[in-house]
Amino acid sequence: MTQSRRTFLKGATALGAAAAMPPRMGWAQNTGFSQIAARPASMQLAPEGYAQTDVWGYDGIMPGPTIRVAKGARVQRQFVNELPQASSIHWHGIRIDNAMDGVSGLTQDAVEPGQTFDYDFVAPDAGTYWFHAHNQSVEQVARGLYGALIVEEDEAPDIDQEEILLLDDWLINPETAQIDDYFDASHDRSHAGRNGNFITTNGDYQFSSDVKQGDRLRLRLINASNARIFVLNLAGLDGWVLAYDGMPLDAPEKVDGQFPLAPGQRVDLFVDVTAEEGEVAYLLRTLDEQLLPQAAFPVTARSSGATRGAPQPLPPNQSERISDLSSATAVTLRMEGGAMGRLSTAILNGEEMTFRQLADANQFWSFNGVIGMTDSPLASLSRGELVRLRIENETRFPHAMHLHGVHFREVLDDGQLGPLRDTLLSFAGRTTEIAFRADNPGKWLFHCHMLSHAEAGMRTWIDVA
Repeated sequence: MTQSRRTFLKGATALGAAAAMPPRMGWAQNTGFSQIAARPASMQLAPEGYAQTDVWGYDGIMPGPTIRVAKGARVQRQFVNELPQASSIHWHGIRIDNAMDGVSGLTQDAVEPGQTFDYDFVAPDAGTYWFHAHNQSVEQVARGLYGALIVEEDEAPDIDQEEILLLDDWLINPETAQIDDYFDASHDRSHAGRNGNFITTNGDYQFSSDVKQGDRLRLRLINASNARIFVLNLAGLDGWVLAYDGMPLDAPEKVDGQFPLAPGQRVDLFVDVTAEEGEVAYLLRTLDEQLLPQAAFPVTARSSGATRGAPQPLPPNQSERISDLSSATAVTLRMEGGAMGRLSTAILNGEEMTFRQLADANQFWSFNGVIGMTDSPLASLSRGELVRLRIENETRFPHAMHLHGVHFREVLDDGQLGPLRDTLLSFAGRTTEIAFRADNPGKWLFHCHMLSHAEAGMRTWIDVA
């Protein structure tokens, strides 16, 4: 690798400059069935002067077209597969009809090249969601197949500006600017997952948006990466968390220092611009113990509006309050495996294998001693059944555990229940419990959203009758 390429890669990953966001994010209106096509495309991912990068995008753009609808509206999209391999679309975080969930092999057949599939569902909850490929996800999401799905509140909140920020990292060759196509790398599967060397926001490594001092912004943060846990912070911005994974909090949480955003997770931040006119406010990420710009907000003027106090909570989505878990059905999920793990044997395709045999098969992680999807679910539940799910992470790595179809609350150490979420960051060597009401019938996937981990064994499902 030449010195100039090394310099570019280091700088492009580390720096955020005041460059305007290119018009890559389209808009789709809820006007009945319209097509959304997955197809190969090219974009200027690396800086000017480098070759364009071959990506896969919805409607040929990356990120895909933002879908924005009102709470309770119907979403109707005919998916057209123009890729060289089968695909499907998962609508991440939506309490959806099971047949529309988009999980190839569980809720539908994968859509073959040249074929179509009609997605038709209601978006019942306001909030920040996203959609992404759900067949060969470790490759298809890494190539760019994702977009934002925004469900608006009945009454617009008091803000001056909104930004949808899809955070991602890319593993690219700095000589060619092309995506590394070794998606089955054993090291990624057995360690922390596929982490990239080039970090972007909305496909832009220098994302920037002009703001005014004193303005209130709504930042809709979405972690679309394969495996990277973004550790974020604010500079020149005074912020509050209003929602996690699309679900509003009872009261805003003040941002005090850094906060994590795991793959698949979303956070709605309301931030007031405190940086002076002529300065730049930042959303920062921590990388190698350094604070680096993830998104830049140059302050071009002073706001004429009055200073606001803390924001009011967003209107709640309909959800049952869980208070008494004494009658909850107990379910346990024990995670084992990976590098430096203690997995000696596990069941793969109905056969007990040693860890060496599993490694030879490029499979490294087990749930309750079994690797990959099984004919029998982790739990067979009646509709309306209350569940307390114990997650024992006996591995050396964190895992972003995503449950399809329902939202859950973490059972905290003091017995209290945390906010509603659909993706939980399970830390290495720790046990976590979640509680949920199985109120949505169907077969729901439960998997690690470090997508290499899911491909290497970390998938199971629950069945709600």
